[in-house]
Amino acid sequence: MIYLIYLLFFFEYIYIIYSSKKSLHMLQQNLYNENNRYLKWIFKNKKQVFINLNLYGIVFAILLFYSKDVKEVDVESLFIGVSSLVYIVSFYVDRQKRKLDQNKKPLVVTSRIKRLIFTITLLYLIPIVIYFINNDYRNYALLSLAIMTSLNYIIIYISNLINHPVERIIYHKFERNAKRKLESMPNLKVIGITGSYGKTSCKNILNDILNEKINCLATPKSLNTFNGLMITVNNTLSKFDEAFIAEMGAYVKGEINGLCKLVNPKYGIITSIGTAHLETFGSEKNIQEGKMELIEYLPNDGVGVLNKDDKKQRDYKIKKKDHAKILWIGIDEEDVDVRAENIKCNNKGTSFDVIFKDDKTKYSFETKLLGKHNVYNILAAIALGREFGLTIKELQHGVKKVEPVEHRLEIKKLGNFYQIDDAYNSNPVGAKSALDVLEMMDGTKVVVTPGMIELGSKEKELNKEFGKQIAKVADYVILVGEKRTIPIKDGLLEEKYDENKIHVLNDVREAYTLIKELKDKKDLYALFENDLPDTYTE
Repeated sequence: MIYLIYLLFFFEYIYIIYSSKKSLHMLQQNLYNENNRYLKWIFKNKKQVFINLNLYGIVFAILLFYSKDVKEVDVESLFIGVSSLVYIVSFYVDRQKRKLDQNKKPLVVTSRIKRLIFTITLLYLIPIVIYFINNDYRNYALLSLAIMTSLNYIIIYISNLINHPVERIIYHKFERNAKRKLESMPNLKVIGITGSYGKTSCKNILNDILNEKINCLATPKSLNTFNGLMITVNNTLSKFDEAFIAEMGAYVKGEINGLCKLVNPKYGIITSIGTAHLETFGSEKNIQEGKMELIEYLPNDGVGVLNKDDKKQRDYKIKKKDHAKILWIGIDEEDVDVRAENIKCNNKGTSFDVIFKDDKTKYSFETKLLGKHNVYNILAAIALGREFGLTIKELQHGVKKVEPVEHRLEIKKLGNFYQIDDAYNSNPVGAKSALDVLEMMDGTKVVVTPGMIELGSKEKELNKEFGKQIAKVADYVILVGEKRTIPIKDGLLEEKYDENKIHVLNDVREAYTLIKELKDKKDLYALFENDLPDTYTE
């Protein structure tokens, strides 16, 4: 009997180790439950979290309580043996499902994750310690472990709560180090960039342009949280850097102001203000005020760059009376400091002319980037670059060398078709810009999308509108996720789009095979618009 129990413990702990990796991944993807994101994810995915095969482990653990009245020891052995089988089968089934997962951002085993693993291990060792201390509590230990195994996502949540005080101490230590380091570099030009979308693209563009003249460091990839900025300052920023570009992301009002207090920017760029993260901000007004916190934080001798074509920026009344100098950019609006016109786009990139206020000369620019919204990002970088003393030739060269950001309107030749990869975009304005780019292409046009997320109560309405916009551009539509894309399909059909040209898949990988079948004599351009994060499954 005792060896069967040891065997049960073995299989159960193997399953716990395996399932904890997925739970930790979701916790990390949800920013360690910042603003209760992990808890909200749990309740949105109740079936995945609470309904699983290892529930049978609880059933057999309960049956063990009643088996003590049965004299034949074989009954207990049977229940323990079947329980072991439950965890073997659960492991196999979960493993097969996991093979189908398309993890865009795998679990990163950071120091924080290692501390969580230590706490999780201690919690899961409690039942086995009880068992070894007193065999009379054997059945209680087995039942406790079975329940804890089934509620793995909740155990991860509890572990995160337990570790919270320690994480706060570590957090404040890193924060003090970052502030001291920045204070030791008084001549460092700190530039903040925020917006509902386009932050990473604008940051990379500005970084490439400024490096034509000065040593510039930008936050890597999409690191735009408080932790991301602290890590960059503490680990990467050096005394040789003359400028630091801090990408600033936010999910709620007040976050941008907190990031500003950390790095103290003198310069700021707002890319665009839309409805991204409407669900967490709560309202469009909160988004507008939250993004403009950057401009209102800047000192009066600083410089802010705003987009006059963006109504939410143009109409906003800056609350700070003695605010920073504002440089306006635009394409449609003519009364701006830096303006672009004559925009042309093809599969090699975009060309346009730039006009500066009080300068009648038109300067030609070329870029490998696609789309009107990227022209806005370039204009913002040009405006600030000129403020930093870059010449027109330096600006032109900087713009020409900018490489597309991975998965953000990145055009690639894949076999017999062109892929316009806009997988990291999930907002209405950016999606419309991507459709505008697709429309400029000369060939068969295909849109592949799972729709947009985190748009709060407007999510269905905006996805339906997206469907209507797609109907005016695409020759074929491939929707990824049958349930989530219903509003897009409704929008397509409302525009009398041919239903035979709408294909619904549950795996984006199948889209590549389908596209090859759609290819004819014309060039084919497939826009992959948005790719849902790992926290969204169907």
